[in-house]
Amino acid sequence: MKDDLDVGARVKSAERVLDLIETLAGNEPGLSFPALSQITGFPKSSLHALLGVLTARRYLAFDETTRLYSLGSKIWENGQAYLKGRDIVRDSLDAMRGIVALLNETVQLASLDGTENVYLAKVDSTHPLRLQSDVGGRLSAHATGLGKALLASLADAEVRSRFARKPLAGMTPNTITTMPALLEELAVVRRTGYSVDNEEYTPGLFCIAVPIRDHLRQTVAAVSVSFPLLRIDIDAATLGLRELASASLAITARMGGQSEDAILESLTHEANARAALVTRGAAWSWMRPVARASSRQGAALRNS
Repeated sequence: MKDDLDVGARVKSAERVLDLIETLAGNEPGLSFPALSQITGFPKSSLHALLGVLTARRYLAFDETTRLYSLGSKIWENGQAYLKGRDIVRDSLDAMRGIVALLNETVQLASLDGTENVYLAKVDSTHPLRLQSDVGGRLSAHATGLGKALLASLADAEVRSRFARKPLAGMTPNTITTMPALLEELAVVRRTGYSVDNEEYTPGLFCIAVPIRDHLRQTVAAVSVSFPLLRIDIDAATLGLRELASASLAITARMGGQSEDAILESLTHEANARAALVTRGAAWSWMRPVARASSRQGAALRNS
């Protein structure tokens, strides 16, 4: 019975420690003892003891001049240890497998190296007809959905600089082969939150990709889903874009970042993902029936 009481007291103390840390994390300048007492509701004797231990262990800092408590250096040190232990592939695979389980289409993860996207991980569909690619392989970023999602994180001047000595090679009739056209496409990617490969590297293949950002809000990778044209329609593409956006936010959170990307958050909603695709899809061959249907519906509404 006594052991149970001791365990209960220790759990309660642990909860109070976490409450203190979370309270101070949300009040950057720091808080005084009276303010902490009022916010937490802890007995003053317990609060004083907890603050003493946490300050001595450097999880909290106390400013003698302002009389304010704030987060201490140990919080930062342990946070860095957590971040060092993160691995983009490990943090992404569960989300990638989840997308494949829903769509049964191939999902890939890549990072940017110069002008090329490097494939870090891949989860295959079970279809006999599927994307052929290898982890560790490289493709020119201007011709892939993953590459354009990554290039869009760079300033236009940086994109020009990287491709200054490397022409934009044409792989298919749809490949972007001029710098003005590439920069225009990257502006669209930044505005809409996603990129596509509209048969730009491989005929008959359409890819959708979104960026993944780390705890510093820097784009560190991108994730994509690839559809053979014979299997893509607006419903499949909508589900793919929605799940990619959700996966990106989840991976960012696993890496210690804040999932505060308004555009990606918007794309996690089915109606928004569908609208984002229809708005851009006039040039996509598989989308033309959808665009024509939307046009007819609009005309009917105008004439009603």
